[in-house]
Amino acid sequence: MNGLVSVEFEYEIAYGFANFASPNRGRLYSYNRPADTAADRVDNLWRELPTLGRGVLYGKTFAFSIFIILLSMTSSPDARITQLKDWLAALPVDIRPTPESWAPVSSDASARRYFRVSGPVSASGAPATLIAMDAPPPEKSREFVQVADLMTQAGLRVPQILAADVERGFMLLTDLGRQAYIDVLQGSRPDAQAQTLMLAALDTLIDWQKASRPDVLPEFDEAFLRREMELFPEWYLGRHLGLDPNGEALRTILDPIFALLVRSALAQPRVYMHRDFMPRNLMVAPLDGTQEAAAKRPGVLDFQDAVYGPIGYDPISLFRDALISWDEDFELDCLVRYWQNARAAGLPVREDFAEFYREMEWMGLQRHLKVLGIFARLQYRDGKPRYLADTPRFIAYARKVALRYRELAPLARLLDTIEGRGAQVGYTF
Repeated sequence: MNGLVSVEFEYEIAYGFANFASPNRGRLYSYNRPADTAADRVDNLWRELPTLGRGVLYGKTFAFSIFIILLSMTSSPDARITQLKDWLAALPVDIRPTPESWAPVSSDASARRYFRVSGPVSASGAPATLIAMDAPPPEKSREFVQVADLMTQAGLRVPQILAADVERGFMLLTDLGRQAYIDVLQGSRPDAQAQTLMLAALDTLIDWQKASRPDVLPEFDEAFLRREMELFPEWYLGRHLGLDPNGEALRTILDPIFALLVRSALAQPRVYMHRDFMPRNLMVAPLDGTQEAAAKRPGVLDFQDAVYGPIGYDPISLFRDALISWDEDFELDCLVRYWQNARAAGLPVREDFAEFYREMEWMGLQRHLKVLGIFARLQYRDGKPRYLADTPRFIAYARKVALRYRELAPLARLLDTIEGRGAQVGYTF
């Protein structure tokens, strides 16, 4: 279907997408798939209209009537590559990549993509490699530039931005190397190399947190926390498992748990948060003859979602990863060292490590529930099924925390029920 459509809907300008909610069913519809063409988005909405109740859609924040003109002549992924290459070819000669070099590096759960290219010849006579980034709007290009500057000022090793077109989402960056932490960590084996790498990452995190100032980055506030947690009932329990995300039995369990997690998060001291501080976003430092690479501070990537929020979010995220699960003794040893170093650096961590650890675990639980919802959404909305295969690890993280604390026992029972498990007994604090 092409042409003109007029509906009432909530338009969330900050995120660049429209959310549609049915007054009869209470479901939330988000049509912001980056890979969709304009015509796809119209077709998606058109197919849903018969199921959305009376055909009048309303928004939680504010609603208004708007005409949407969606043309099918939008940029396909291949067209984006052509545009990116043309943009690179027009850069100044001292940073312009050679047109023959073009190798995909990685892509992530968003529409953002990276390509390794050969830059001008370096002083040593070898061509330097650079990274070309394609971040189609509304990917956070301006935020990437802002946070890169903040992290550079804090002494972190992040990609240098050589050129940027934030309106179109094109950038040319320095290359931080080919080895991410996830490539060199041996499964979950807590050997000496793993400890060195993880402690170096935590030292980098302390440097980032020490630079914190209020009113610079977006607030990770109650609305933010709740919006993230609601992804769990909407997409994982509702869309993936077929449960009613708004049913009384389910909300009787989830609403008090969400309230507990929100109160705990908002009670924590606030610092700069990376929000995805995990092994796949940390690059092993290259050898330079002065010290082992593992002992040096890692390069930091994928930081455009940084916010100002609870101090315990990033440390626990580093250890509760989608691809690696650590032995608890190893995790505790590293986190105690982080806590000691953070206190010595003047960061506002709790004086009692037990209290700090509980806050980190509850903060991690909020993230686990969000991730479960996101992974389900990636499959059913965005056509990216590979992430759903990682949900058992996050279910295990969530169960472990819920079993440990008496206040979270109802969530543990819910997780056991949806996973078909019998009753479990865990330690409580």
